[in-house]
Amino acid sequence: MTAETITAAAAGTWTLGDLTVNRIGFGAMRLTGSAAFHHGTPSERDRSITVLRTAIASGVDHIDTAAFYFSALRSANELINSALAPYPDDLVIATKVGPFRDYSGEWGTSARPDQLRAHVEENLRQLGRDHLDLVYLRRMRQASVAEHFGALAELREAGLVRHLGLSDVSVTHLEEARVIAPVVAVQNRYGLGGTTEADEDLLRVCGELGIAFVPFYAIAGRGGELGPKEDPTDDAVRAVAAAHGASPAQVRIAWTLRRGPHVLAIPGTGDPDHLAENIAAGALRLTDEDLARLDASQADPAGGSGTR
Repeated sequence: MTAETITAAAAGTWTLGDLTVNRIGFGAMRLTGSAAFHHGTPSERDRSITVLRTAIASGVDHIDTAAFYFSALRSANELINSALAPYPDDLVIATKVGPFRDYSGEWGTSARPDQLRAHVEENLRQLGRDHLDLVYLRRMRQASVAEHFGALAELREAGLVRHLGLSDVSVTHLEEARVIAPVVAVQNRYGLGGTTEADEDLLRVCGELGIAFVPFYAIAGRGGELGPKEDPTDDAVRAVAAAHGASPAQVRIAWTLRRGPHVLAIPGTGDPDHLAENIAAGALRLTDEDLARLDASQADPAGGSGTR
């Protein structure tokens, strides 16, 4: 079976509240340019639209986006709207609120709780929808998420949002939010070669609670939004990839999916070939020996989560 014939269903499914999705999804950030949003060259518009439509045709039913995913030439939400509306009934679109960028691309301060409704409404307008399937509160260094999450819980009660999630949080933040409203997903930085004990604790707790864990930068590794850096796991990743006739990126995605049935992948790209490769990673079955080799290659991690 070639990469082009493997669909996102190969990775299995998970349920976000009452919404069942394939565990391989699509992250829209890179459609606007590089992961740093306003640096690099965005994918050609028609190609980006083709990538989105091909993703849906290949079984992707979970797209991760945000209104602040834009560059001088591209808006991820606008591309999604242009490519996919009217939307398939089974498509789940997740977005994030909290960070703020002005129209020049400059980052501002984190949104106040009373500003989150405007953030949600902007996503609704850009996507052309009357509600959002899943909205993450992206924590911006707040010690407590209670006030911000409470504001989103009110929007959920009003019908603007179906389900709520958290991003860049700890177990303590998750516990704080769950007192206010149900949490169906947590999106944190996580990937082979860069995990901490706190990351593993959060991954475990999410699994125990039936909450999806959605890593970002799972392929980029330590370089994150600034590009790849040499990683102590690279040699092991290349060796496992060679043994399976796979790419290193596919191995990193497959390793991430093996961390638990509740782990979802949202690799993003503006390249149709990379899209097929990323989706095909859901069919890559790493052996116990592969996993042991990869786990043993991890050095003691340093640093925390990245900015997304």
